[in-house]
Amino acid sequence: MFEGADHLQHQLFYQYSQCNGKKKALCIGINYFGQSAELKGCINDARNVSQFLQEVWGYRQDDIVMLTDDATNPRQIPTKDNIIQAMRWLVNGAQPNDSLFFHYSGHGGQTKDLDGDEADGYDEVIYPVDFDFAGHLVDDMMHDILVKPLPPGCRLTAIFDSCHSGSVLDLPYIYSTEGKIKEPNLAAEAGQGLLSAVTSYARGDMGGVFSSVSGLLKTATGGGQRAEKKARETKTSPADVITWSGCKDSQTSADTFEAGQSTGAMSYAFMTVLRQNRQQSYQQLLLNIRAILKAKYSQKPQLSSSHPIDTSILFIC
Repeated sequence: MFEGADHLQHQLFYQYSQCNGKKKALCIGINYFGQSAELKGCINDARNVSQFLQEVWGYRQDDIVMLTDDATNPRQIPTKDNIIQAMRWLVNGAQPNDSLFFHYSGHGGQTKDLDGDEADGYDEVIYPVDFDFAGHLVDDMMHDILVKPLPPGCRLTAIFDSCHSGSVLDLPYIYSTEGKIKEPNLAAEAGQGLLSAVTSYARGDMGGVFSSVSGLLKTATGGGQRAEKKARETKTSPADVITWSGCKDSQTSADTFEAGQSTGAMSYAFMTVLRQNRQQSYQQLLLNIRAILKAKYSQKPQLSSSHPIDTSILFIC
């Protein structure tokens, strides 16, 4: 059972998209020019992904919306309002077998979870260019806009090349490199929480200590399992939604330099692997993306979905 957009309980029914309907894409790249945490590769990522979608998967340029903070058109600046409007455009009129693609490269973070669907007690967020006064975008809201309206058999592929992005679209099924759905590991969670608390204390990061200890308490009281159960009840979707995230919720994603230009490590790895070979299963793609990044970075890209998937089938978008 899952909770639908009408907030009623429905029997779980889903179907894979054939991806032979309409194709639409939204690519967002934010460098935060002149801000204290300016990035270098995010606009390049958005442009590269747009080109990749056209060359490898047959998307039309007219069906790709770009939001970058070097745009001259005010509607194409990645403000919070423009991002929300563009997200709504992406899913508007979606039909079974349509293929929608969402790419975000920019800053990500976490904020306290208020509705009890996060095992670690924190929601994931992304930061629009005007976040200083407009605020961030929380995963619950992005899920409501991008996932809930989609019908069964409609594909949305999302890439988040940002920090703390493991579950940033609130898809409740996360996969291991063996292609299996990850289940809560209470002993591992407790150990990781204790390690994080010690590391934060050593750095003098008392906020990190509080966060880690809060996570430990949640684990010890079974809160993580309750959160996971709630997430699957309220965030499972009959639509065919996939997220490729640059790292785990607890990790950061690298803004780096590859192939002669500034780029996000996840965006670079995703495109590199698929340009080498389009014919890959979900599991193979996850393994190959991780293999590229493992040599240079500590981040571990994540694959998650809106319903259970067979990771041995071919990835298409």
